[in-house]
Amino acid sequence: MAARTGPWTEPGAHQVAPGVHRIPLPLPNDGLHAVNVYSIATPTGLVLIDSGWGLREARAALESALASIGHELGDVERFLVTHMHRDHYTLAVELRRLFGSRIALGAGEQPNIELVLAGKAQQQVSDLRAWGAQDLVEKLRAAMDSAGQRDYSYEPPDEWISGVCDIEVGDRVLRAVPTPGHTRGHVVFVDEAAGALFAGDHVLPHITPSIGFEPARATLPLGDYMDSLRLMRTYPDMVLLPAHGPVAPSVHNRVDELLIHHEERLAATLEATRSGATTAADTARRLGWTRHHRAFDTLDLFNQVLAIGETAAHLDVLVTRGTLKPTTSDGVTEYTPQPASAATPEQTTTPTDNTTA
Repeated sequence: MAARTGPWTEPGAHQVAPGVHRIPLPLPNDGLHAVNVYSIATPTGLVLIDSGWGLREARAALESALASIGHELGDVERFLVTHMHRDHYTLAVELRRLFGSRIALGAGEQPNIELVLAGKAQQQVSDLRAWGAQDLVEKLRAAMDSAGQRDYSYEPPDEWISGVCDIEVGDRVLRAVPTPGHTRGHVVFVDEAAGALFAGDHVLPHITPSIGFEPARATLPLGDYMDSLRLMRTYPDMVLLPAHGPVAPSVHNRVDELLIHHEERLAATLEATRSGATTAADTARRLGWTRHHRAFDTLDLFNQVLAIGETAAHLDVLVTRGTLKPTTSDGVTEYTPQPASAATPEQTTTPTDNTTA
């Protein structure tokens, strides 16, 4: 893999392997800064892993980057999209309308896409009530674009990727592997011959992805996510090609860090309930956020919603381990710590000498 120079968000087409370029595209917020799209050359055109957000600035950046390697937007024959979030999916929809390129998406995303197309993508509103965050419900409702209406930046894909399967991309074979957690239909693409993982948001080098932020939230998204991380450990170690952040040398090292991080987070979440927190919202307010351990009240509305949702995901895993008991009253779920004798043995991870995330 080619060495990286300069900030990972630097515009352009950055070669990471013969015929493969990483293209960072801008995002309309200060948090993630950019999303990496990966261009793979084939004898007849290009295949892109993810597409970017359907924004004028992102399209212009993609067009410029492709021109620098002798291609244009119309050369993109197919998009292999890791998941349905806007910054990965919606520019593909726009370019398909213009040039007829095809879109493939994990079959697990079908419930999410159906809710978006039906104008019912406000699951987070009802989730907030169950999580004890009634004070944020109206704020979120007011902030959501086109509330109760179809989001026309979305359309169904041309192809649903079902299960583990091999996809021919020119003379390459990419193995699509379902990795639910970040969303229920997230997939990664393994290029074993090149020793590289197109990881989407499943494994990120510097941050932990949000868990279960989607219209059709899974029953146990954090449990799914940790299982999907362990699945990556069953493959040979590879170079990490993430959707956000620079290329990293080892998928395994980062997977170990993420597993350790979530075990530590589970311990902190349990301690918060032992200190008196009862709901997901109350628990989230007692925890620190981001690597800088920011107070909950310093987060913007969107990140407060993410924080509460992720806390709920950790609480639900603790329920499956027997360390918490949930009860629901008036639609709000509360959690009560259980005696140590009632708990099931906690799952363990394989630590490494690396620092935790």
